[in-house]
Amino acid sequence: MEYSISKISSVGKFMMLIGILVAIPLLVIPFGMQDHRFASSFIVPASFSLLCGFLLFLYGRRRSSTVENFGWKSSMQHSSIIVLFAWVWGMLVGAFPFFSSGQLRLVQSLFESISGWTTTGLSVMDTSTTPRIFLFHRSFMQFCGGLGFVMMMNMFIQEKQSMRLYHAEGHSDKLLPNLRKTTQLIFLMYGGLLVAGILLYHIVGMNIFESLLHAMCALSTGGFSTRLGSIGEYNSLGIELVTIILMLFGTTNFAVLFLIFRMRLRQVVRVSEVQLLLGLLCIGIPVFAFGLQRSPQFMGMESFKLATFNVISALSTTGYSTIDFRGMAPSSLGVIIIMMLIGGGIGSTAGGMKLERVYIGIKVIALNFRTRINPVRSIHPGFFYKAQGKHMIDDKLILETTAHILCYLSIIGVGTILLAATANANLLDALFEFASAFGTVGLSIGITNANLGNAALLVEMFAMVLGRLEIFIVFIAIHSSIELMQSRLQKIGNKGFKK
Repeated sequence: MEYSISKISSVGKFMMLIGILVAIPLLVIPFGMQDHRFASSFIVPASFSLLCGFLLFLYGRRRSSTVENFGWKSSMQHSSIIVLFAWVWGMLVGAFPFFSSGQLRLVQSLFESISGWTTTGLSVMDTSTTPRIFLFHRSFMQFCGGLGFVMMMNMFIQEKQSMRLYHAEGHSDKLLPNLRKTTQLIFLMYGGLLVAGILLYHIVGMNIFESLLHAMCALSTGGFSTRLGSIGEYNSLGIELVTIILMLFGTTNFAVLFLIFRMRLRQVVRVSEVQLLLGLLCIGIPVFAFGLQRSPQFMGMESFKLATFNVISALSTTGYSTIDFRGMAPSSLGVIIIMMLIGGGIGSTAGGMKLERVYIGIKVIALNFRTRINPVRSIHPGFFYKAQGKHMIDDKLILETTAHILCYLSIIGVGTILLAATANANLLDALFEFASAFGTVGLSIGITNANLGNAALLVEMFAMVLGRLEIFIVFIAIHSSIELMQSRLQKIGNKGFKK
């Protein structure tokens, strides 16, 4: 594959976009008591990102005729490097305000930034003493991270490689023939739901500032809260119901959301991942409630109310909670872990293995079972339904799905052991916490806190990045970057040898 130096201009555009996004929290200053003293903590990284991005953009434009061949075999290698760089840059720039203002240590600042952009929601901040500008910064990162940098860029600028970057960031569907119109439509739906969420939160008792932040985080399935006790601290059924609605919208595939907005509910019900989501909730909520009823304080309808909210929060990978998971019955913890592993709709803001992949995996298991019963008879793999219609489960899809699920579960196993070792935790607690980080969920059993060591934070950070960027994109980008550096070093060595 040929790699043009002009593609550097795309990297520059992403850096400028990130600079603008990091500057947005400055708009909160007029409404904060003493937030003006933190202005430089946002102006410096935003300006630096804008300047570096602008210089790279100009350099790429001027050198647009230069072409170098690195021998890459697919456009995915090129796209994955750009996407990974954009996310890593965003995480670094997003961490600067926390560190420069003295709110957090260096590693903690990076952790909070990564948790924000990846829509995870695990936190090491004491939100009861955190200035409002930083609370907004965290929530705004989650709102933007739910859409993704590529989608946000495509709302304004579309280039030749835009579709490749769109897929490389984990977006699977085009709702309209034109990519820019697709991203603009998604933004309109996303923005409309945000406004509705703010209004509903305010109606049921939240102030405007907290309504804005919680609506951004619930819709992006992020889970950052302004309260240490999360949504449970409000002790309000109305707030919990609004949160449930936003979490379900957030975890729904954008293509399915489009059907909902068009009131094509019969098509929505036929979508396979919607059926699986409803089925999992029908099973998971009673099992979780049954585990809670072993404790005298959670009897009757209270257990089902708690189960409904927290199971939906786990499956949607949002991470809001109304209960303390420490000391909970193993059966209830097991339900939450399974839900976090499965995750939400593919192509949505949610994390996890994704409902569609799990549905296909179940179909493959059923196919294997039927084949063993009737070894002579030829059995078709079957079909599944997406928002666009009926799709066949072919060998390529089976291979891709199986590879992703096996890789996902392998990382869960290795990550659990690493987190148990670095955080000095038992395996069940480590499994819960790592599944939460890797699934970009944000629920915690108590391991993640301000006193957690840097090694454990690094394990969780890597898990969050892998979970948000769909595993293989990260591995492809790392592999391609190593190839690129080796190629450059080899060329430099050859020039030196000739001299």
